[in-house]
Amino acid sequence: MSSLTAVQFGKYTKPVSWLVRVFEGFRTGANSLQSPLLLTVRLYWGLQFAQTGWGKLHHLARITDFFRSLGIPFPAINAPFVAGLEFVGGLLLIAGLASRLTGFLLAANMLVAYWTADHEALLAVFSDPGKFYGADPYTFLFVSLLVLIFGAGFLSLDAAIVKLWRKGA
Repeated sequence: MSSLTAVQFGKYTKPVSWLVRVFEGFRTGANSLQSPLLLTVRLYWGLQFAQTGWGKLHHLARITDFFRSLGIPFPAINAPFVAGLEFVGGLLLIAGLASRLTGFLLAANMLVAYWTADHEALLAVFSDPGKFYGADPYTFLFVSLLVLIFGAGFLSLDAAIVKLWRKGA
């Protein structure tokens, strides 16, 4: 404890010190759960992305027609691109490889999905949040942003590559 803390809290220095230690222990314990949580999110939602992309790859004619009905430009090009992005992006999430780039691309993909297929839900983000987070792209968008912002965590190929890179440097 600094002398400033002792002056500020006087006879309460010991209880405050105890509270600080308890909080620090709680914070350390909670921080240790970050990478396992990110791993769980990546594994589950990476699999969901990969399965969705795989399904689209095997039904490209139907997906192309759906994209055409939504007015998406160049549906014959965009359908396989989106299917491949979701499939490969899901696999990359599972592995924790190029995670932030993958999170960015998948988040952009989900924003386009909102804009084209769930436009009304997107516009209702503030007026009717339930409609927004009840739409199909919501959880996929949320997970993509989570990985974009926090990265893959220590339990990933990204972390292993950084560790090897630093050893060699």
